[in-house]
Amino acid sequence: MVQQVPETMTAVGFDAPGGPDVLRPETVPVPQPGENQVLVRVAFAGVNRPDAIQRQGLYPPPPGASPIPGLEVAGAIVAVGEGVPREFLGERVCALVSGGGYAEYCLAHIGHCLTVPDTMSLAEAAAIPETLFTVWHNVFERGWAREGETLLVHGGTSGIGTMATMLGKAFGLTVITTCGDEAKCAASRAFGADLSVNYREADFVEEVKAFTGGKGVEIVLDMVSGSYVPRNLRCLAEDGRHVTIAVLGGMSAELNMAVIMSRRLTLTGSTLRPRSDAFKTLLAGEIERNVWSLFTDGTLGPVMDQTFPLADAAGAHARMEAGEHIGKIVLEVTGG
Repeated sequence: MVQQVPETMTAVGFDAPGGPDVLRPETVPVPQPGENQVLVRVAFAGVNRPDAIQRQGLYPPPPGASPIPGLEVAGAIVAVGEGVPREFLGERVCALVSGGGYAEYCLAHIGHCLTVPDTMSLAEAAAIPETLFTVWHNVFERGWAREGETLLVHGGTSGIGTMATMLGKAFGLTVITTCGDEAKCAASRAFGADLSVNYREADFVEEVKAFTGGKGVEIVLDMVSGSYVPRNLRCLAEDGRHVTIAVLGGMSAELNMAVIMSRRLTLTGSTLRPRSDAFKTLLAGEIERNVWSLFTDGTLGPVMDQTFPLADAAGAHARMEAGEHIGKIVLEVTGG
C-alpha cells in the first residue's frame, strides 16, 4: 500500500562549503514529481566522492538539479508525475539521480530507475547505481573493453574500483588494481583482481609491465589524473585506451604527443552527472539488458563498507575522505 506523502521532510544540506562538519539535517519541502519523474521514499542513499567535492564547493549541481547532495538512492515509488503509469506506485527501485539523495524523499527520472527484487536489500541496491552506470559507460562503452583484454584500475578498494573489478571479471577481463596498503591489496584480490599493486611500496608501471610480459594493458580506468597520466600511458599496450573519470590528483598533465601518435593511444573520459536525461535513459537501458540480471540473481553484489544514519552524513564523509573504507558507504534514511 502506498504511503501518504507529507509536505515536509528531513534532508542533509550545508550553508557554506567546508569540511564534513558543515553537513547538517534540515527540514525542507517534499519535492513534487514532474513529467517522467517519480518520487522515491528513500530507504538508503549511497555516498560517493562527488558528494564530498560538492560539499567543498567544487562541484555544483547541474541546472535544475536539487542542491541536496546524493547521486543514488533506493526505496519505493510513492508518487508519479505526468507520463508515468500509476502501476509504478509501490515498486521497489534504485535510481541514479542528479542530486537530492540525502533526504527522506527524492525525485528520479523513471528512465533512470532499475527494479529491485525482494531478494536484494535496499541498502545494497542504494550502493549500486552511481558506480555501475559510471563503470559500464566508461569501461565498456567509452573504453571498448572486450573479453580477453586487461584493465588497470586505480583505487582498487573504492566503490568504483570494486565495481570495475567485479564487472571486468564477469565479462572476461584480466584486472590489475592499485591500492595504498597490503591489506587493501589483499581485499582487492579477494574481490577478483588478478594483480593488486601497493603503489606506496612498488612502481605500478614496472609491475604492470612484468605481469603482462612487457605488452601492457588495453585499458586504464583513471581516477587520479595529474602526474599519473604519463605513467598510465606507459602502462598501455599499443592501441590502448586511457579513460579518465576524476581528477583527484590534479587537472593538468604533461604528455608526449609523439608517443600517443606512434602507439595509437586513445585518451577519453566523461562526467555522468550533467549528461542529458535522454542519454542516462539509454545508458540505463543498456545496463538493464546486459548486466542488471547479474545483480538481481545474486551473481554480483556491491562491496559494502559501513552504514551511517542520515543525521551522521558528516561521519560518512569523514570516513570516505580518510580513505578508511573498502567498498561503498551508505546512509540509512528511512530503512527498509
